[in-house]
Order: sequence, then structure tokens, then C-alpha cells
Amino acid sequence: MFFDTHAHYDDEDFDSDRDFVIQELPKKGVSLVLNASSSLESSKKSVELAEKYDFFYAAVGVHPHEASSLTADLLNELRSLASSPKVRAIGEIGLDYYYDYSPREKQREAFIRQMELAGELNLPVIVHDRDAHEDSMEIVRAFPEIRGVFHCYSGSLEMAKELVKLGWFLSFTGSVTFKNARKAPEVVAFMPEDRFMIETDCPYLAPVPLRGKRNDSGNLKFIAERIAELRGTSAERIASLTAENGKRFFGI
Repeated sequence: MFFDTHAHYDDEDFDSDRDFVIQELPKKGVSLVLNASSSLESSKKSVELAEKYDFFYAAVGVHPHEASSLTADLLNELRSLASSPKVRAIGEIGLDYYYDYSPREKQREAFIRQMELAGELNLPVIVHDRDAHEDSMEIVRAFPEIRGVFHCYSGSLEMAKELVKLGWFLSFTGSVTFKNARKAPEVVAFMPEDRFMIETDCPYLAPVPLRGKRNDSGNLKFIAERIAELRGTSAERIASLTAENGKRFFGI
């Protein structure tokens, strides 16, 4: 059975058939889903989904795209949402220097404030890092007490090794199946068995052979197959291993 450790079922792409898609997931071998958030509204929806479906859990947080919206009041609302027993992480938070939808200084400030919140609540964090590796690592190093995962990992092997030493996890999406995946194969091959997870980031990043279509957790099998190929093992072992890692990481 699979654990999709990072999904976005609150996304508008699922507005027409959300409940149907979610109810079909156990039939596709999906036993657990962690719904990550991007804004206050997204966080509220994630908690609602987690409280509606037994096999759903949630993370609450403000994505770097929305970093300019983070105020003290909003942070207090996230703190309140995190009191739900179905909330198991703060995220996704981090830096995105590819789109720069929020000023970089605002992104860094929001990242730090939410890392502090995670420390206060004793929750792990889910980090989004796009074209901001150096600054992301600088902030991570400043919080040695925080546990976290770099979702949809896109950094180098050297960065992966440092994160593992710091006690962090990495998570891999359908991008590992893309022909232009360059860094991911060597990072996937390197990762210790107890430090990596898989995710869809749905509705985004559908794996080959479904690239370009709406993604959902049922497609984890393609990610597991590719990772198994890179590590010289079976897809069934990858599914089991990553599910156990996800449960341990999120305290499920």
C-alpha cells in the first residue's frame, strides 16, 4: 500500500470530482495521504479533508508564492488550525526564486517565522525549494532542532548528503520519471533506506506515461517503479519502505 506524502486535493483542479477521486484511492492501493497547504484558505481546506477522510492527514502553512500574506494574525490562525490532531506538519513553506511571486526578503521572513512555529508546536516541516538551494540551506542550518523534508527534491547529491547528516528527509515526485531528470537518479540511488519518501504533488507533476495530465495518488506506482529501477529493487519494496518512512516522519 502507498503513502502519498504530499498532495493538493484542495486544488481547484479537483473541484468537479474531488470526493469521487479520493474515495477511489484505496482501490488503487493508496492507504494514506498527507495534504499539504499553500495559504490560509488552503490550510483550512486541508484540515477539512483530513477530518472528513480517515486516511487523510494535513499540513498547514503558507507557500513562498503567498509569503507576502503572512502576518501575525495569519500565523495565529495557522497555530489554531494546527491544534487538530490530523495536522502533522507545517508546510509547505520555503523559497521559490524561479517565479519570485513574493519578494525574496518576504519569502525568507515567512520561511523563518514558520520554522519558528514548527519548533513551538514540535511539528516537522515540509520545505519547497526551487532555485533557492543556498538560502534554503542557510535557514535550515539555523534551526538544528527542526525535523523536515525537502519535497520534490531538486538539489545536488552534495546537498542531499548534508541534509541526511542533519537528520532530514527527501521526497521524490513523478519528475524522477522524466527523460530530462539529471540530478535525481544519483540522489535516489544514494539515499539511505530510512530517509526518503514518495509523493505525487498532485494535481501537478504527473509521471511518465501520464505526463501533462492531471495527477492523483493512484500514480505513485509509476514513481515507485522508477525508483526501484534506480535502486535495484522491487516497486513493492519501495512502496512498503516509503510508507513506513512517511508514517514515522509524520507520527502516524
